[in-house]
Amino acid sequence: MREGSLDAPTRHQVDWKNPDFTDPAKLDEELRRQFDVCHGCRRCFNLCDSFPRLFDLIDDSKSGELDSVSSDDFKPVVDACTLCDMCYLTKCPYVPPHEFNIDFPHLMLRYRVMEHQQGKTSFAQHQLSNMDRNGRLASLAAPIVNWGGKRDNKLTRPMLEAVMGIDDEAELPHFEGKTFVKRAKSDGVTPNQSAPAFGKRKAVIFATCAVNYNNATVGEAARKVLAHNGVETRVEYPGCCGMPHLEHGDIEKVVDQSDKIVNALLPLVDEGYDIIALTASCGLMLKFEWPLLNPDDERLKKLAAATFDISEYIVDVAKGEGLADGLTAVDGGITAHHACHARAQNMGAKAAEMLRLIPDTDIDLIERCAGHGGTFGVLKETYDVAVKVAKPVIRAAKKTAKAHVVSDCPLAAKHLHHMLEGEDVPSHDSVMRHPIEIFAQAYGF
Repeated sequence: MREGSLDAPTRHQVDWKNPDFTDPAKLDEELRRQFDVCHGCRRCFNLCDSFPRLFDLIDDSKSGELDSVSSDDFKPVVDACTLCDMCYLTKCPYVPPHEFNIDFPHLMLRYRVMEHQQGKTSFAQHQLSNMDRNGRLASLAAPIVNWGGKRDNKLTRPMLEAVMGIDDEAELPHFEGKTFVKRAKSDGVTPNQSAPAFGKRKAVIFATCAVNYNNATVGEAARKVLAHNGVETRVEYPGCCGMPHLEHGDIEKVVDQSDKIVNALLPLVDEGYDIIALTASCGLMLKFEWPLLNPDDERLKKLAAATFDISEYIVDVAKGEGLADGLTAVDGGITAHHACHARAQNMGAKAAEMLRLIPDTDIDLIERCAGHGGTFGVLKETYDVAVKVAKPVIRAAKKTAKAHVVSDCPLAAKHLHHMLEGEDVPSHDSVMRHPIEIFAQAYGF
């Protein structure tokens, strides 16, 4: 038996259709098997709050071992996991193909699937995960919704905390009055015919719920940059990728969303279009999570092979055809936060790589979890933990003191910007941006 593995991590399918997957006794047996390995290693102690909670349970138990820890005490360990995948990808020496077969994030997912089937998903989680309904309704009354979501609104935020369990200190998403999909229909953007990639590439921009409803400027920046580089684009949004539902174990809803989206996008892949995801979590779902949930669905594999993160795609254009002229330095430098769900795509730090294509601009990279994790960063029961996990990122951003701090993840960006507001970073930009927005700025857009 090897002490640890130097092989690249591989992942098994999520066997969620098997009755054993949510059988309480079999799940408890697997929890104890993997927890015991974690207890003997403890390499992940500083990644998130799940591991300190687990190790404290064991250390404070009668025997100092897992055998004297009650299974009833495991839930706080599960609740602290943001499904960031960093323990699996960057720390654990016992992930498959090692024979110990440790996959902590998917073990936490399995527990949440069981809870969901038992009807234990909270009302707030159900409501907050319905991104398309929430986005459509909020866009109809965006000024009022945005006013009600402001942290300094002493009228509405206490009510949100009391009714929905949303921490009154959490920074909530801004809603667009006009979605990215609607803006794209009349933006007049056409590909630059003198660019090296003109006539060689065409791409579908999968808007994602986060960009379509909350961050339309990210989509506009991406579309302008791609067009300037000769890429023919069209914008599509069949629906949310399902990541918010995955977080609380509603796998059937995730599969429903994957089926809807693959039916809409795959015919375009057959026409020669690449698929570009504007949000790291959505790229991860299309490339990796969906095929793990339905490994026999060849449509999902085909879509995954055609999917790119936006930064990944720009780098690919730069290497393949070359970029169009016009990039100029960005004053003050840029700190790029490498979001966990971008790291989990195993493509490298593509945001930083893309930004380094900007001439005469100093780029720093932070590879650490921002602690947000979807609803994890807004719900009162987990908000303080999200702040705790993000503190190393804030320390690193203060140390770099660059004028611009960007993140592949819009939720991480908003969370980190909120935390940086109270810090002494005089050169810090007033807006936390997506890397493609800074890249568009470097082109003069």
